[in-house]
Amino acid sequence: MHDSPLLMPEDKIPLARLVPMGLQHVVAMFGATVLAPIIMGFNPQVALFFSGVGTLIFVFITRFHVPSYLGSSFAFIGPVLAVTGGRPENIPFALCGIAAAALLYGLAAAATMKWGSGWVDRLMPPVVTGTVVAVIGLNLAGSAVANSLNGDSAIRTADDVAHLAIAAVTFLTAALVSVYLRGFIRLLPILTGVVAGYALTACMGRLDPNALAAVRGAAWLGLPPFQTPAWSWNAVLVIAPIFVVLVAENKGHIAAISTCIDRDLSPHLGRAYLGDAVASFVSALGGGTPQTTYAENMGVMAITRVFSVYNFVMAAGIAILLGVCPKFGAVIQSIPTPVLGGVTLVLYGLITIMGAKIWVDAKVDFCRQKNLIVAGSSIVVATGLGIKGFSVGGLNIAGIAFGTVLALVLNLLMSFGELSADHCSPCEHAAGVEDQTS
Repeated sequence: MHDSPLLMPEDKIPLARLVPMGLQHVVAMFGATVLAPIIMGFNPQVALFFSGVGTLIFVFITRFHVPSYLGSSFAFIGPVLAVTGGRPENIPFALCGIAAAALLYGLAAAATMKWGSGWVDRLMPPVVTGTVVAVIGLNLAGSAVANSLNGDSAIRTADDVAHLAIAAVTFLTAALVSVYLRGFIRLLPILTGVVAGYALTACMGRLDPNALAAVRGAAWLGLPPFQTPAWSWNAVLVIAPIFVVLVAENKGHIAAISTCIDRDLSPHLGRAYLGDAVASFVSALGGGTPQTTYAENMGVMAITRVFSVYNFVMAAGIAILLGVCPKFGAVIQSIPTPVLGGVTLVLYGLITIMGAKIWVDAKVDFCRQKNLIVAGSSIVVATGLGIKGFSVGGLNIAGIAFGTVLALVLNLLMSFGELSADHCSPCEHAAGVEDQTS
């Protein structure tokens, strides 16, 4: 039995309690929301600012019916890096691709608002959704390992040993916090790992002096360094298809919240898609990351039993205030590379396993040849291509984008003329043959 009452989305909270509860949600989303832009080469101050703006947009478009916080999406990291090549001058092109993905997402929202969510279930059954999520984590594995050690994956000097030690401490701190600690701190494994890794780096005297000088010279107040998109067909073709991941994520999050509050929120799915799409589009126009609903904040809601939308209005306001503090942005950008490597080992591993969990929860039958081919082929091809992808003429297609499209296309192609659902799977058929011959 729970001692605390269940607060529904429409329930209001006194201001004295709302401020710390909103701050709690900011802390919960903070680590991932600022980590994603750092990995992509975006400014974390801009990303944090637009996470607040995007959450407010989402809340108003969903008419205060859906409690969610919108933060930086990790699904876009691979395609964005494929477009930018890690060079800041190419970020405007990536913003164009993100804006295009938001427009496609908006079309999906319009279709859902008009015809319901059945088309989403048919287009992306669990075998496809799980594959797409797993591909994201596996595609990013190389960058996590490289940041944790070096590009050659070799230990030759004392610097390499120190690099690996910092990454290991960061990783172990995050892992142990998430497994062994209790209470609110357990919701902050990534942030705790970053703090521990940063502190160790400082104690070892290995912080970048240029980064520290930038922190000292940054102002306490000031607008984030906004950027605008620049047109690129290559960026559109590489990044835009990733909107299907946001469609799947949002749908899963709506279902999870519905279960927690014993209220069907699926009628609001179309508006949730639209809110997320508009938030991502606005973010792209100003130089921010694509937005997605955050599972971290759903964890906070589940533990506190507080699902009030007003929590997220307060959290969004706090995030916007943090976004107009350049000194804070400089501190975030000073996080050492091995610290990023340590936390991304945790994050990318979790993302990969979340894909497998989707299969398990949906009881996907991998004795069926269709499921084996859709999942197996897409994962192998996408992982083989990696972030670098492949080029056709002047167009580069990242592994994550190609794997997503391949999973969708294979599923559609192999659904035509498929055996009826009540037909036994190959494994069951084999078992039946053995029974008949025994």
